[in-house]
Amino acid sequence: MLPDFFSYKNGSLSVEDVSLGELADARGTPLFVYSREAFLSGLKALENAFRDTRHLICYSVKAASNLALLKLVADNGMGADIVSGGELHRALKAGIPGGRIVFSGVGKTKKEMSEALDAGIFMFNMESAGEMAALAEVSADKGLVAPAAFRVNPDVDPKTHPYVATGLRESKFGIPLGEALDLFLEAKKLPSLKIIGLDCHIGSQLTDAAPFRDAVTILAGLLSDLKTHGVNIRYLDIGGGLGITYRDEKPPSPEAYAAAVTGIASGFPGLTLILEPGRSVSGNSCVFLTRVLYDKKTPAKNFAIVDGAMNDLIRPSLYGSYHRVATVTEKSGGEIPVTVVGPVCESGDFLAKDRPLPPLEPGELLAFFGAGAYGFSMSSNYNSRPRAAEILVEGSTHKVIRARETYEDLIRGEIPA
Repeated sequence: MLPDFFSYKNGSLSVEDVSLGELADARGTPLFVYSREAFLSGLKALENAFRDTRHLICYSVKAASNLALLKLVADNGMGADIVSGGELHRALKAGIPGGRIVFSGVGKTKKEMSEALDAGIFMFNMESAGEMAALAEVSADKGLVAPAAFRVNPDVDPKTHPYVATGLRESKFGIPLGEALDLFLEAKKLPSLKIIGLDCHIGSQLTDAAPFRDAVTILAGLLSDLKTHGVNIRYLDIGGGLGITYRDEKPPSPEAYAAAVTGIASGFPGLTLILEPGRSVSGNSCVFLTRVLYDKKTPAKNFAIVDGAMNDLIRPSLYGSYHRVATVTEKSGGEIPVTVVGPVCESGDFLAKDRPLPPLEPGELLAFFGAGAYGFSMSSNYNSRPRAAEILVEGSTHKVIRARETYEDLIRGEIPA
């Protein structure tokens, strides 16, 4: 079953009402192709699920950071979760006001803190005592008071890939739960900080609501302790992490996700939840489109060598991730195991291993689903390969939202010795 807004029409895979075959002919390959309606539906599903709870949705910019997508976020009155000064710049350029931006991440520089203060951001999520001291210093030097929260590590197993599990004891993220109360009390004494929130993010691609519930239950205990000590927490940032279906996963619905966390939060009148969705919004809004260059058979494997590569879509190589692949021209029967690889000079350059696909001829197009989260945003210029173009489809029309890079783009800023 294909994701919503993707279907075969007249024998050709389409995004909304735009044929991927025609799009590839017009714009070349490889391409990242987004459905505007799919992206918006992810945002609106969460908004609807939490409609009875005070909340603010801050889309996680790192998942897919194109300005056109961020403008959709801004136009729908939502905010942004950022982890760098560059993401702050993007969010502001897209029209997301500073007052709806939350700054997360373990390694904020003083320069980034200063830029965020100048932008009047909604809240800093502090992740260490050292960061607390730095933020207090920067805000004092500017004669400002920084709105801040602490990100707490609840040591909850999200049951996901270890590279995207962020709430375990050994993680670099957050304050250990046992140290949190003392740090909150210390921060309360600093005149250049205003402690308004408590933050937690336990991981990404969660397919079970129980870890969310467990984490919020732990945070509720800390909220009670903080209230006893006179620390008034107005915002509970529960992060993101809701998974999507790549193969056969069955992640919780937005309604089940809401049910897992809102009941506990309702015990604290006046508390506003902050949500930081990324993958659940952008993941299945996009396909990665690539063209077969060569059909290569060896005694061990059937290879399809395509013009897309690990520098374009690194998740299969980095995480061993599965992305469903389909031919753009509708076919049936006669499938054989095919390993889809790119031109990059690495044995780890693969997009799919031993997938049942019909025999492929040079020039055929393949679409990899679930490419909207950490697809283009993690792409690189490895092997001096220009990055792919990005396309946004709306109904029967499309527009280029990022031009394909050129060779000149590759060397811009370099200075020969």
